[in-house]
Amino acid sequence: MPNGTAYNASVEITGASEYVFADVGIMGENVPVQVGNVQLSGNCSPCTYNWSMPWGAPSSITFAKGNYTVSYLAPLQDNTLQGTFDSPYQVNVTIPEEFDVRNPLLAGISQGATVTRDGDNTTTVQWNNTVTFNVRFYDSGHEELLWFFLQFMGILVLILVVIPWLLSLKKAE
Repeated sequence: MPNGTAYNASVEITGASEYVFADVGIMGENVPVQVGNVQLSGNCSPCTYNWSMPWGAPSSITFAKGNYTVSYLAPLQDNTLQGTFDSPYQVNVTIPEEFDVRNPLLAGISQGATVTRDGDNTTTVQWNNTVTFNVRFYDSGHEELLWFFLQFMGILVLILVVIPWLLSLKKAE
């Protein structure tokens, strides 16, 4: 989403009859992800599915076995999008023009990614055959705050280190 609080996902699955809406927790456990606007598309019109929402476990959808695309909307936390899969996937993340990933002091991208700035000022981050991905992005306000902090630190170094050192050289003469 343009405000950075949610993302739209489209996942292509093959030979599947179930899709679980889960993220990976600290200990590798499945953590439920709250999703909305779930759509299932494939060689069916319309594609139907059944929801399963067990208590304390991730929700899932079940459907006839086949090849599908599952699309959904889910919330983001701390401007970070990450995922882990059972088998390698090609992952494409399109970041809206309001956000950026080029400053390594503010952003983070897991290894193996290629970053492309597109003609419409969006940014595409792509991984080929990965079982895990992570991308952290930032807005212009965070970048301005970083530059203010770095300038402030530069002034402090000048006042607390360089000027006293110059004054000590003058006294030594």
